[in-house]
Amino acid sequence: MNAHLLATIDLATRNVASGGGPFGAMIVRDGSVIATGVNQVTPTLDPTAHAEVVAIRAACQVLGDFKLTGCTLISSCEPCPLCLSAALWARVDKVIYAADRDDAAAAGFDDREFYELFSKPRSEWDLPVHQISTGEDNAPFTAWMSLATRIDY
Repeated sequence: MNAHLLATIDLATRNVASGGGPFGAMIVRDGSVIATGVNQVTPTLDPTAHAEVVAIRAACQVLGDFKLTGCTLISSCEPCPLCLSAALWARVDKVIYAADRDDAAAAGFDDREFYELFSKPRSEWDLPVHQISTGEDNAPFTAWMSLATRIDY
């Protein structure tokens, strides 16, 4: 795994030279690299185009499945809450990283505010998040549960 981890660091470093952010990631299964990803937030104007998310999306396409069971997510830096959530949804078996959140913060990428935010009640968030009932709130779920051809995830 050390060689793969060093490769993600190299991906991240090269991505900086290409105008992207300093993050690289890969999905590995049985010692083989399935897919790689680099941070593409600023070049693509996509705030979700983190290296880990890019690698997860690419690996799912390669494998033809939205589940990455049996895979490891390897990242040049500790995944932020977005990327950890993506890893959980993708059902990777393990996450390995090099630099940590403090290293990222020293470079201007401070994810700690997000980790702290999720530990607070929503009423204390700066971003208002409210539920408003319409009377039809569960209609999509009712349709989903009655769909015989649904693919559970």
